Amino acid sequence: MPRILPLVRLLSSLVTFTLLIPASDPEKPKPPFYADKSNLLVYLDADGKAIPVKSAADWQKRRGHILANMQLVMGPLPPDSAKVPLDLKVEGTETLDKVVRKKITFTVEKDDRVTAYLLIPRDLKGKAPAMLCLHQTATAGKGEPAGVGGAKNLHYALELAERGYVTLAPDYPNFGDYKIDVYAHGYASATMKGIWNHLRAVDLLQSLDEVDGKRIGCIGHSLGGHNSLFVAAFDPRIKVVVTSCGFNSFAKYQKGDLTGWSHKGYMPRIADEYNKDPTKVPFDFTEILGALAPRAVFINAPLKDANFEVSGVRDCVAAARPVYKLLDAADNLQVVYPDAEHDFPQEVRGKAYEFIDRHLRP
Repeated sequence: MPRILPLVRLLSSLVTFTLLIPASDPEKPKPPFYADKSNLLVYLDADGKAIPVKSAADWQKRRGHILANMQLVMGPLPPDSAKVPLDLKVEGTETLDKVVRKKITFTVEKDDRVTAYLLIPRDLKGKAPAMLCLHQTATAGKGEPAGVGGAKNLHYALELAERGYVTLAPDYPNFGDYKIDVYAHGYASATMKGIWNHLRAVDLLQSLDEVDGKRIGCIGHSLGGHNSLFVAAFDPRIKVVVTSCGFNSFAKYQKGDLTGWSHKGYMPRIADEYNKDPTKVPFDFTEILGALAPRAVFINAPLKDANFEVSGVRDCVAAARPVYKLLDAADNLQVVYPDAEHDFPQEVRGKAYEFIDRHLRP
């Protein structure tokens, strides 16, 4: 795919530029509101006129509006000046058959340390690709993907490390060992705090001697499934995303009842400013999925997922595919619909791992 690589580099540079413009900057006008969030090949100009998206440059205008509208709900992405030294500390080490598993902490911003598991293959030779592994809504947090208890089908950080990847599984705010009042720290949502912490987790992976910093991906199930999409939207360093049972369109989430998205563990503004109304929220997962193009995305969307009804996933995929086609990356968006419930079955994980291999181990 030689003709795609220069485009990816171009888009990465454009994405980086977009992140320098906080949505909450009082000097900047609010991004336009898109009533139709399924037609992504259009952007609104300063006069509110709909302009067709016909090129990668055109798409960056719509993409910039998507990121800005996400920040209206989530709060602004902190500036790079909020970064402090990572100060990695190892709290404990276990040597397994194929992997060394370390319990660590690292600093994500002033007076805030995140707890995580770092897994490194024992037979590693040279620099390896790395995967950020985000957990579901489970009390154990990081422990489940790292293989420390929990459901075996969700031990993806351990399985990927056994496959030769360096993996990092951090705690989401108020799971596992990580307790924090994100609102006292100035955040408008736990979602944006999670995004910031996960950006810093990518910083940590890139700082490791064992990691090839240009080959990094992200994987997650449920809570981790949508957090994988969120962080990848804001971080072009993430080259491949696997999202399992992580999203559908807001209109089809619990028949349009967004209560589950509006509590303090997610985005309170969905209730406080948008009345839990999908038609009023200024972004949707149709747009987030498109915002990841042309990067590689693998979606596990079980037919019997009671949390994220599958037709809403199909709606998002259908909306994003034209963007992938526009950017000559149609094959980079892959979705499977297993006959399962809210789960990440072994067969599907195998397909996901092969997908990751194709993009991080060409």
